[in-house]
Amino acid sequence: MVYKWLVNILDALLPARCPLCGEAVSGGGFCPGCLAGLPWIGHACRRCGLPLPATAGELCGRCLNQPPAFDRTLAPLAWRAPIDRLVHALKFREGLHLVGPLAGLWQPAERPEALIPVPLHPARLRERGFNQADLLARAAGSRLGIPVLSPCRRRRATPPQHRLDARARRRNLAGAFACTGLPGHLRHVALVDDVMTTGSTLEALARALRARDGLRVDAWVLARVE
Repeated sequence: MVYKWLVNILDALLPARCPLCGEAVSGGGFCPGCLAGLPWIGHACRRCGLPLPATAGELCGRCLNQPPAFDRTLAPLAWRAPIDRLVHALKFREGLHLVGPLAGLWQPAERPEALIPVPLHPARLRERGFNQADLLARAAGSRLGIPVLSPCRRRRATPPQHRLDARARRRNLAGAFACTGLPGHLRHVALVDDVMTTGSTLEALARALRARDGLRVDAWVLARVE
């Protein structure tokens, strides 16, 4: 509700312009030139979204040996300029006008039955004032006709992941999420976040969801760290 209210106000006050160059864009989003210049990922691991050489197979070595709890990753961009700057603006400077253009970068070949944003701990949510994953999920859900559900919560506050190495990230998030009340008819959902580094957050959340048999859990992120 708050998201729609903010977007309606911004749409009324601001012209539709490309977030990068400021060129007027019909319908919003990025202008064709800036869109083409984004760091698009070509070939990637089907499971975790890691960029791979064009000659590589569908899975990276890590996913062959130790598959994550999520089934597939949709990560259109590599974590490089300018997407890193745009996500930081959204996350830390309240660049709410970026939500729509960024969410428009997801063009899924398969549509899940529901989108589930990665939750923030209530203390972090109060500090920031919004959850960027929730805003992105609602913008994408509205555009694609996919409902957004919030069956998951953080049981405890955890230190920021960017300060930790891969092993510490996994320990940091062990048992951090609880997911209840997911409708029983669902068979395919997608977790939504802004960026995937090691995948530890999405892994922990997918494990909490996969406590129910027969559920396919995908991961949607804007960008993947290479």
